[in-house]
Amino acid sequence: MATEQELDEFLRDVERRAFKRTAYTVRDEEAALDIVQDAMIRLVERYADRPAAELAPLFQRILGNATMDWFRRQRVRDGVVQNLSDFEGGGDDGDFDLLERLEALHGGVGVEGADTSVARQQVLAAIEDEVARLPARQREAFLLRYWEELDVAETAQAMGCTEGSVKTHCSRAVHTLARALRLRGIVP
Repeated sequence: MATEQELDEFLRDVERRAFKRTAYTVRDEEAALDIVQDAMIRLVERYADRPAAELAPLFQRILGNATMDWFRRQRVRDGVVQNLSDFEGGGDDGDFDLLERLEALHGGVGVEGADTSVARQQVLAAIEDEVARLPARQREAFLLRYWEELDVAETAQAMGCTEGSVKTHCSRAVHTLARALRLRGIVP
């Protein structure tokens, strides 16, 4: 069973990395902060009685689930159709420009060209697809090392394997991803 001090130290150590990973994933710093805080609260409420060695993998699982929940909620929110009248600015001049209003509501969405935005989304979707296709242990090692920025020893501890296994899994994952993305026409 982890002591309160061990739990506090773990949360303090993982906070910055978890925030960075989540902010990169959701591309919204405020949402990332909420997700990380919710994950930390869940860990403390539900798993404080676990040994300190189990905290890292438990937290990674909780954080991943919390991030997926956020994406699901966003998808539902984005799927709701707004009435055109909801966009009107309330000005009495009768001059209403939907694109200007959308840009104001969404903080300059119109700055990036549609072709650039679509291409970026396609590349990210392709990367996500290929990461999802990796064998479970390779995917876990890859995400912990490169998403979470854990070192080899920390990754080995979180995965419950040797450092050599982590290096092997990561190497195989990187080579598999590079080959798969090249086949899709995606080159660095």
